[in-house]
Amino acid sequence: MTPKRGPRFKAVLAMFLWVIPAVGQAQTGNIPRGPDGKPDLSGVWQVLNSAAWDLQDHTGALDFPPGQSVVEGGTIPYLPAAAAKQRDNFEHRETDDPAEVTCYLPGVPRATYMPFPFEIIQTPKVIVFSYEFAHARRHVFTDGSPHPAGFPDFWMGDSRGRWEGDTLVVDVTNLDERTWLDRAGNFHSDALHVVERYTPIDASHVMYEATLEDPKVFSRPWKISMPLYRRIDKSVKILEYECVYYLQDKRYGNAKPVGVPQ
Repeated sequence: MTPKRGPRFKAVLAMFLWVIPAVGQAQTGNIPRGPDGKPDLSGVWQVLNSAAWDLQDHTGALDFPPGQSVVEGGTIPYLPAAAAKQRDNFEHRETDDPAEVTCYLPGVPRATYMPFPFEIIQTPKVIVFSYEFAHARRHVFTDGSPHPAGFPDFWMGDSRGRWEGDTLVVDVTNLDERTWLDRAGNFHSDALHVVERYTPIDASHVMYEATLEDPKVFSRPWKISMPLYRRIDKSVKILEYECVYYLQDKRYGNAKPVGVPQ
């Protein structure tokens, strides 16, 4: 026999059924879109984690905040010889990190999760990523053009994008082998191939994923993921982090940016 449902039960059920689509809508969010109907990612974004220090689980130390792994499965699948090199990099990180020690451009994907904001400027044929750290910049071409042939590697690589539904997929090649993936000395070779995915969650959040493949260093492809947060501060903009100037001033003293009277 089916139990009799009273008015209170019906009211609760009606409220529950009303909430379900509302939750679904909150998850898909109110995504801004451009004239072409694609999600508009324009704005200033920043991560809120410690992946820049170490992509994997790590404890804290002076100037090294603790953090949880952003690597799918927890650990990076190094080949044995590469794992030994990573340990050596970690031991010499205070003198050998190319971004922190010499102000070289951070490369991809590291530029995304450094503790600095970055701006996305979107047009139908090209999307520009402008990073606060060291004036790094890259152009993601979405016009269907292929990676250039015969070109040398670049600090920020060569990026070609396409849309898969509401997800911006960016294929990155020609990455300079001298860049590190974080301050812990995680690294790659000149064979690195990165595929990034930017999926809007709502107007203020984007899920960022990057799959890294490098047969010279890793035993298999592996993935990192983390949310990006839109900066909504009043008058937010990318400022000037003059890494080279700060480094010169620390080493030699009395350094001045280019164009500033001595």
